[in-house]
Amino acid sequence: MDSLFKILSEKNIQLPGNVTDVLKECKSLTVFNTTDELADASTNGKQNNEFFVKYDIPGKGEYTEAVVHRVKNGISANYTEPYMRRRDPGTMSIADDLPTDKKHFSEKYGFTFSSIQEETFDWLKKQDLACFFYFAGRENIGSVGIAIAPANAAFFAMGLSMLQQILAPQDLEEKTEVKSVIFVAPVFRHTHFDGKQVVVHNRTANVHELYAYNLYPGPSAKKGLYGVLLTQGEKEGWITAHCSAVQSISPYDNITTFMHEGASGGGKSELHQHIIREVDGRVLIGRNRVNGEERFISIPRFCSFRAVADDMALCHPSQQKKNGKLYILDAENAWFVRVDSVKEYGDDPHLEKATISPDKQLLFLNIDTVPQSTALIWDHIMDEPGKPCPNPRVILPRSNVKNIVNHPVGVDIRSFGIRTPMCSRENPSYGIVGLFHILPPALAWLWRLVSPRGHNNPSIVGTGAMESEGVGSYWPFATGKRVTHANLLLDQIVKTPRTTFTLVPNQNIGVWQVGFKPQLLMREYLTRRGVARLRSDQFQPARCSLLGYELNYLTIESSKIPTRFLKVYNQIEVGTDGYDAGAEILQDFFKKELQKYLKEDLYRTGKRIIDACLSNATLEEYNEIIPMSYQYSFSQIEDYEQNNDFI
Repeated sequence: MDSLFKILSEKNIQLPGNVTDVLKECKSLTVFNTTDELADASTNGKQNNEFFVKYDIPGKGEYTEAVVHRVKNGISANYTEPYMRRRDPGTMSIADDLPTDKKHFSEKYGFTFSSIQEETFDWLKKQDLACFFYFAGRENIGSVGIAIAPANAAFFAMGLSMLQQILAPQDLEEKTEVKSVIFVAPVFRHTHFDGKQVVVHNRTANVHELYAYNLYPGPSAKKGLYGVLLTQGEKEGWITAHCSAVQSISPYDNITTFMHEGASGGGKSELHQHIIREVDGRVLIGRNRVNGEERFISIPRFCSFRAVADDMALCHPSQQKKNGKLYILDAENAWFVRVDSVKEYGDDPHLEKATISPDKQLLFLNIDTVPQSTALIWDHIMDEPGKPCPNPRVILPRSNVKNIVNHPVGVDIRSFGIRTPMCSRENPSYGIVGLFHILPPALAWLWRLVSPRGHNNPSIVGTGAMESEGVGSYWPFATGKRVTHANLLLDQIVKTPRTTFTLVPNQNIGVWQVGFKPQLLMREYLTRRGVARLRSDQFQPARCSLLGYELNYLTIESSKIPTRFLKVYNQIEVGTDGYDAGAEILQDFFKKELQKYLKEDLYRTGKRIIDACLSNATLEEYNEIIPMSYQYSFSQIEDYEQNNDFI
């Protein structure tokens, strides 16, 4: 402890007063410099292969939160409660009095935060603590913070140190400002919050404080620090997008950059997946859930791709080249990859290889392991007999991803994903989205404002019904005002006319079960087109105007996609009546959710777009507000310079 404060004093680094008090008065303190040190501590020492993370809960007795195994490829942690294996979307509350549209702590829980804040500090002071510094963001965009957790929860700290770059105290620059802090106190979910996941944001004048009252990293180490970046961007006028991104390279050497946004479960991580062929080499498009029919196409050679980002991307002003494209940079040091779609060996050979024999130790969550085994991403822990956990995860450092892009990239295609349920004439739903649609800029903005969470979400605890995640699909993690982010998104879209917007479903197209094939096939097709524009007869306004333009035909390497996958009303099980009933469900949902944005400080252009939606506008009316172009991309010298980085 003394050495830590000596280093900080020599570097003229000031810690917040409450942080200093906790660190100086705790039972013992271990300062960590590397992720490997935290991996060793995850099992209470490298010599141990199994460790139980447990606490004495007043009124409840000893309680085990998680069981941690040392495995050949890293650390595997499993929570004893199925509820703790997914993110609860209702975890966030705000403790401060700064502007916000989120619920305040006192409003949500019926007592003031100041009392539990002092209890939190008192509890931490009685513990053996672990702490380390991190950088939230990348490439000097973001801020330095400090994490403080019980020493026996080192697996949680390990995950945080991977997601956000861990910094050794001696490597901090002189006069570094500590802008955020995470206090981890898991017992409080039992004593104060009825066992629920809770993360409290307290924005002070100089420091963004996070209080994590649980040990699942999703709402705190992951999305909590996302909230720190969003708060910084809110003050400075920029966005951290909720997206994945890849540079896709066609067999003819076209390079197209895809940015895929969407609510949790919307297909962000899946953008990095390779298309898996059937045994005979064909590609399964989908399976009819009514009659069992299967449809295949043949693609002789797939595109290759370079990964850019998995879940969060900085859209910082310093990156922008003001050439009509949006430029983005990965906001994370590692990726929190959901592997529920990997159900057996061979489902994702590239990810399997990266996780079985990694260059660095990985952290596995919700994967069934025994000490000293190899954690296998298709061995999902069971929530109950016969029911595997829907949210198995691995934290994968960027350095473990081959051919990853480490510089800002200009976005050609900006897609938005939605999990869609089955739709039929008898049971209509919003599962009326075709293989992919092209959206005018105005509609692209509306989809981001509404951000439907969609059907059967595996990542979170939810109702199963369609819910809205809101502005940019990152609203659950933001601390401020909806309209501020709506304006930032609209400004961003208007300034990037060379970036084309698409909408893509996953899971179901009408009665056809398709998984994530739509976005993977979209990636294949649009990469092959390169700078070529769609023929005028290839698209038309969708029957539901919220879906923008639908495709009349689509051919990939001489293989035609049946029109039933492009226009859901062509499916005999759906028809125009089933489609129109689903369109009405979607329209009603948009009209309800958009009411939240009709505030005085919304841009007038934004109000025009929302008013257009509320009055069932046509595509022509949306295009009158913000014109669109079907030009996917055109090269400038900056593009050639960027691509030459790989030669």
